[in-house]
Amino acid sequence: MISIKEINEEDIDLCYELDSNSISLWSKKQWSSEFKKKGIKVFGLLVSNLIVGICVFQVVLDEAQINYFVVKQKFRKKGFGSCLMSFLINWCKKFNVNKLFLEVSQNNITAQKFYNHFDFSTVGIRNNYYKDGSAALLKEKNLTTK
Repeated sequence: MISIKEINEEDIDLCYELDSNSISLWSKKQWSSEFKKKGIKVFGLLVSNLIVGICVFQVVLDEAQINYFVVKQKFRKKGFGSCLMSFLINWCKKFNVNKLFLEVSQNNITAQKFYNHFDFSTVGIRNNYYKDGSAALLKEKNLTTK
């Protein structure tokens, strides 16, 4: 059974463990500080009560920035990431968020294709952004209906 629930700071160990076993983006201290930021929301994607995906985003007025988005390796390319992203987009629309932003490595072609599937467009580049020297592509999705 698939479900999505809001995660709070009490679940920091689960977040850190999933991160450590996937993209290793943040230390435990960074996870802790992320939960303390104003406007932060953290949602977990659960399969049979096991967290297999996490989305962290920050809402500021009518915009949101995805700071972290991952699905466990063995659950990828099976629709779980799409489920989590669709939930996020619908949540943002429900709470009158008009634009959704994220950064993705120019080297992460799989993630770029995933975000393109959800109509994110590249609106900027941050050169030498990641530890490996790769650039970050700044992506935006407009959530207002025209």
